[in-house]
Amino acid sequence: MSTALESAPGYRARRTLPLRVEAARQLRRRRTFVVGAVLAALPFILLAAFAIGGERGGRDGRVTLMDTATASGVNFAATALFVSAGFLLVVPVALFCGDTVASEAGWSSLRYLLAAPVPRDRLLLVKLTVALVFSAAAMLLLPLVALGVGTAAYGWGPLRIPTGGTLEADTAVARLAIVIGYVFVSQLVTAGLAFWLSTVTDAPLGAVGGAMGLTIVGNVLDAVTALGHWRDLLPAHWQYAWADAVQPQLEWGGMVKGAAVSSAYAVVLLALAFRHFRGKDVVS
Repeated sequence: MSTALESAPGYRARRTLPLRVEAARQLRRRRTFVVGAVLAALPFILLAAFAIGGERGGRDGRVTLMDTATASGVNFAATALFVSAGFLLVVPVALFCGDTVASEAGWSSLRYLLAAPVPRDRLLLVKLTVALVFSAAAMLLLPLVALGVGTAAYGWGPLRIPTGGTLEADTAVARLAIVIGYVFVSQLVTAGLAFWLSTVTDAPLGAVGGAMGLTIVGNVLDAVTALGHWRDLLPAHWQYAWADAVQPQLEWGGMVKGAAVSSAYAVVLLALAFRHFRGKDVVS
């Protein structure tokens, strides 16, 4: 069958299911607009909370990012990342990567895509690429809106570091870009698991829920101090390593370890996804 297709006039496997077509299809999905609306609304919710919340004081005299949120627009953006990186930003990654293949199966359109004919590896690669691009866009949307909202409300100024000292605004924005990049890389393990589950099940909620469950289980295990150094193998253990990027002296050690752990798991999970899908009997 594949030989006949390869010799068919005008057939090019690389031209099937173009990225722009898949991106347009995903962009029109209602869940894409809902995710975008929620992420764009969070900075305004935080702004309202700070406006009606009164004075903030550090616990036991300690100052946190929450206490410096209103110092400048950059501080506000950093705070928005702090409150969302642990869970909220996991949602779009799990949703975009876990829903992409399973939803096609749930709509009984997956077999028609393969009959187009789109090679299976090509289909997975296109869907994974678009899902990751949308995930990255979601992670950019939140801090960009927060930076704009915070600057309008609190002005443009240096980043006040809770542990002491400040970073010039331009330097702080560059550091926040590093933070966003690290958060994205740290969520590759979630993307890998969601995408693998998306090729295993025909139920999108199962794939998305399984990936979200990874976050919950990882956080629980990381809280078990009895595990000692075994926690270093958990992606959740490094989820806040980006805090080293908003210090006077930029430290890469924790972020490098966290990125390595997440990437290693992601490679394995994505390999499982491609291996499973190649031999899967697609009937829906």
